[in-house]
Amino acid sequence: MGDVLAGIHATWEFSHDSVLIRFERGIRTPKLFQALRERRVPHEALASVTLTPGKRGTVVLHAVPRPGADPLMEAAAGQLKESGDPYRLVLPADHETLAEYYADELRAVLTTDAPPAGHYLVDPPPAPLSFKAYDAKASFDGFTASFRWFWTGASSAKWKAGDQHFAVSELSGVEWRSPEVLDGYLRLLRRGADHQPAQADHDPAAVVFGLGYGPVHESLPFAAAVLAAIRKSEPADAVPVAAGRRDPADIAERIRHLGELHEAGLVTDEEFTAKKAELLAEL
Repeated sequence: MGDVLAGIHATWEFSHDSVLIRFERGIRTPKLFQALRERRVPHEALASVTLTPGKRGTVVLHAVPRPGADPLMEAAAGQLKESGDPYRLVLPADHETLAEYYADELRAVLTTDAPPAGHYLVDPPPAPLSFKAYDAKASFDGFTASFRWFWTGASSAKWKAGDQHFAVSELSGVEWRSPEVLDGYLRLLRRGADHQPAQADHDPAAVVFGLGYGPVHESLPFAAAVLAAIRKSEPADAVPVAAGRRDPADIAERIRHLGELHEAGLVTDEEFTAKKAELLAEL
């Protein structure tokens, strides 16, 4: 291939073994894209490619990553909105023929029915990274994740525990709940811990989000970088846990919150139906 396909907010550059996605830095570009800047995606990291009609005279070229290939998408666990999916390239409808050509070229080099990747194939956002949550400043230097509590937001349980520092070797995974829904948070899963408080605001290994605190473009790259560092530190056959929505009570609560957002008109009928189906599939 070796060609370039320019779309809205991003440009895909095709080479013999990968796709280099460069994101624009304009004011209309989603902040997550601006934070990522660019990503090189090896062909082996992709499971499939689709081309579908988009909104308002556009078409969408969508590359679907293999499970376990990209720490960013692993941490997101299906919570990104379509407009925030870095694997979607939106193009004017008159580019459909060209987009179909590139889609076919990619399909020709992909391995069909590829199993989940045994290690991350797409590089994580580089450390150091930091962001402000509602109750703490979270920072990660590539080796240690730290939470420094804010007296204006942290619970008494967190103040009692004191500021927290977690070496990557102490962790087994991360759990990220998008700040774009109620009760968003980032939780570090500690290796060998028998129990962690269910409520993130009582867990010293978690920070909670809020309006303007822990936005997607800051907290998700952070979660991905920590997850990738955990994977790198573990034996090849060990798999870090990402976004473990395993508790039925937690899923039921998220569906209830989703319903409230739907009733308030903040979520469309289509978004509500799709997200509810995703949550129910995890039971």
